[in-house]
Amino acid sequence: MAIGKYCTREVITAKPTESILAAARLMSQRHVGDLVLAEPVGDERYRPVGVVTDRDIVLEIVANNETALEHVRVGDIQVRDLITARESDDVFDVIDRMRHFGVRRLPIVDDQGLLVGVISADDLLSVLVDSLRDLAQLVGYQCLRQGDI
Repeated sequence: MAIGKYCTREVITAKPTESILAAARLMSQRHVGDLVLAEPVGDERYRPVGVVTDRDIVLEIVANNETALEHVRVGDIQVRDLITARESDDVFDVIDRMRHFGVRRLPIVDDQGLLVGVISADDLLSVLVDSLRDLAQLVGYQCLRQGDI
């Protein structure tokens, strides 16, 4: 199962030079908990360079009593190197990568490394729940068929 089939294709992006205030407003307006930091590459294409979450803002800015928020850039609080997955990567390999690096969200890129989507732990839970439900229905159906014999 390729991860590209399940990722969210509408990704909210911000430039790494965007202020924390602008990023927080964008997250609020778009009802998202993360922004993929990206650099434009041609028309409507982006190369991801980082991810900033609402949790990053709280831990790096609010908890440290930062007061000059208009001067802090989202690229300044990126807490780790960017980890991505290719859209052709297997779902279970992506889950392993997310677990290994301790991330809940992962940008999905094409073969050129350009952004095509994002996957979250919540998205993956939905995929797995749907698959388990289908499997349970198959088992139930099989039991019914065996009862008819």
